[in-house]
Amino acid sequence: MACAAVALPLPPVSIYRPRQHLPCSFRASALRRHLPVSPHQSSHLRPFFISETSRSPYPFLPDRPLFGCGELSELLASATDSGSTAYSAKVTKPAPLMLPSSALHSSRCIPGIKFAGVANVPFLLLQLPQIILNSRNLLSGNKTALFAVPWLGMLTGLLGNLSLLSYFAKKRETEAVIVQALGVLSTYVVIVQLAMAEAMPLPQFAVTSAVVASGLLINFLNYFGWLHLGFWTLWEDFITVGGLSVLPQVMWSTFVPFIPNSTLPGIICCAVALVAVVLARAGKLSEKGTKFVRSTSGWTATLLFMWMPVAQMWTNYLNPENIRGLSAFSMLLSMLGNGLLVHWLILGILSTWVGKSALHVHE
Repeated sequence: MACAAVALPLPPVSIYRPRQHLPCSFRASALRRHLPVSPHQSSHLRPFFISETSRSPYPFLPDRPLFGCGELSELLASATDSGSTAYSAKVTKPAPLMLPSSALHSSRCIPGIKFAGVANVPFLLLQLPQIILNSRNLLSGNKTALFAVPWLGMLTGLLGNLSLLSYFAKKRETEAVIVQALGVLSTYVVIVQLAMAEAMPLPQFAVTSAVVASGLLINFLNYFGWLHLGFWTLWEDFITVGGLSVLPQVMWSTFVPFIPNSTLPGIICCAVALVAVVLARAGKLSEKGTKFVRSTSGWTATLLFMWMPVAQMWTNYLNPENIRGLSAFSMLLSMLGNGLLVHWLILGILSTWVGKSALHVHE
């Protein structure tokens, strides 16, 4: 009996190629251990891929995913296949899977993002206890008690809120605009009470009132798109120069009884800020220099907020007998709001660090 040899079609050779462990590979299982699990998402990888144009209450926390689950699987598969092919030919290192840095700052990745939203509640009510206490002291004729609240500290907080209001109004962030606008109004009410008790000089109060009125009006018009771009540019320059001028002057004036009373720090910083802004607008600075000038308003807003409790502590040290005019509930709300934001910030840094470690290919 003759046996005929039959040639059977063989599968592609790549199927029989043994799976090799690459020295440089993307481990999906290692990534899953670090990523948060959400019941509304089918993929652990989804929160880390976001869009540049997505919006959130905070400009550095976009929350719209850029890649879907299917697209992400194809992306990772192609990266792994390309690495295997390169290794089969010769031992080479495949190109790393690089992602935009902003893709690591999704609000869905940060477990403490809810704390950032809850922190708005104590900040909204921050000045209310102090306003009530000041009203009681004014009605009873006890104006001396209002000297426990330093007007310089209130001024720094007011300017900080106004700077952040301008930033969020430009970004059209409704929630943040409301929070900062209420912060400006509530702090201004405290300043009005201090002026009524003669705890704040009248010229400084008049200038502050004009800045607050114009700032609220300009930000309102810009938010709804009713303001010309040229006027808004002038306002941004004014915020930059004003912040850089007021901050060192307030720092100096806080310790006036022990140092000479002088406006020289504010004048010097104002001149430097004017020169920097003019050079930046004229294009005479380098790209890094221009970015630095544009970022100074954010830094000055942060430092103004930081100086607010410093002025309060120094006033308490100089006049401990007037500390009864200070509302402890306002201090408690301030501590609570900042504590919630610190918790959110720490978790955000940890999530960013884990994301960067997991989403890049290392040797």
